[in-house]
Amino acid sequence: MKTWSQDRLRDFGALLRHNWHWWWKRRLRVADWCYALFTLPFSGLMMLAGTATGPGLLATPFDMGMALVDDPRSAVLAGFLAYALPGTLASVTMLWRRSRPAWLMVAGLLMLVLYGNPVPLMVGLYSYPAHFSDRTPLVGWFTVSLLSLGALYHSTPVGFVVLAVFYLVVPVIGGLWIGTRRQLIDRLKERAERLEREQHMLAEQAIGAERTRIAREMHDVVAHRVSLMVLHAGGLEVSTADPRTVEAAGLIRTTGREALSELRGILGVLRDEDTDTAPTAPQPVLGDLERLVAEWRGAGMRVRWEKTGRVRPLPVSVQRTAYRIVQEGLTNAAKHATGAPVEVWLHHGEDRLEVEVANDPATAPVHAPPRSGFGLTGLRERVVLAGGELSSGVCPDGGWRLRAILPVGEDTAPDANSSEAEEEGTDGDPHAPGR
Repeated sequence: MKTWSQDRLRDFGALLRHNWHWWWKRRLRVADWCYALFTLPFSGLMMLAGTATGPGLLATPFDMGMALVDDPRSAVLAGFLAYALPGTLASVTMLWRRSRPAWLMVAGLLMLVLYGNPVPLMVGLYSYPAHFSDRTPLVGWFTVSLLSLGALYHSTPVGFVVLAVFYLVVPVIGGLWIGTRRQLIDRLKERAERLEREQHMLAEQAIGAERTRIAREMHDVVAHRVSLMVLHAGGLEVSTADPRTVEAAGLIRTTGREALSELRGILGVLRDEDTDTAPTAPQPVLGDLERLVAEWRGAGMRVRWEKTGRVRPLPVSVQRTAYRIVQEGLTNAAKHATGAPVEVWLHHGEDRLEVEVANDPATAPVHAPPRSGFGLTGLRERVVLAGGELSSGVCPDGGWRLRAILPVGEDTAPDANSSEAEEEGTDGDPHAPGR
């Protein structure tokens, strides 16, 4: 028997745990029914005591009516109509104590005035502040209840004070404490949920920024290096007469092109087009431009390098952006205008650094390596993050020009109106004077 009881208790506990969320969502409705059912006996006893010996307004009329009733069935019916029905209706209003509190308040006042029964009113004065934050109706109901109680119990001041504290003040204080605690818990839950959402959002932003940074670094470093390797292999394949060297150079060029194709797919997976967060800047600066130009000249590209203006120290972020502009321009010229001369020009102005990479049209059909598709897009993002502007386009002679204007002073951010006027005044000509 003991084992059977333990098994049943264990099964009942498992059922409760399994349906805990279901019960928890309906706990307030269960509490409404508990208030309505469990207070009904106490309410009936208070009604009997209030009409028999208390100050209820129906005490004398009811006694007179019962003295005139001789039939027991009529007495039972009269008792039901006078006690059971009003008390049951007052308890039924407790089912709507959270949605229609005025019904319970009115029923409680009627029970107090007519029968001297304070139970429904006590439940109402407790439930309203426990579930509603507006205190104005509570003050009104409490005042009316206090006046009604004073009209009924006005014989002794001490008795009135004791009943007022027990019937009115204690339920209100209990409801205020429960309501304040519930509001505090709700606010803490809301704050915790908001912090959790913000944490997830920051994590997603960090992941997106890191994905963008990785994609950009792969494009800026790997793609450019592989493109340079492919061009070296192509030049070696054309210039040498050794069949084995030609075969090896062709293999290197083919492998490099396949690597660029695979890199393009990787960039498409990593890159997040909707992320505008600034990525971590790479390391090369303006001092590395001569080495970059020398590498491309070693690959057979004819590069004309020119610097004008007064050279002075520049912010590291501006130098990195300018380096990437030249790197992107040289790589695009090598891809799409093989054999064409390229001009690289840097002008150090008073409040800006102007960078331009222009190439003549290609002299022969070009079989460009696969494109990553994010070069100019990432470059434009870099320039915008630096506070500058980037323009690119086809020249009238069929060449291509890439030009950027980068601000170099703290209070010398480029004027959008002047920059737009400068670009619009060129009528779409990338070779328009801007120096």
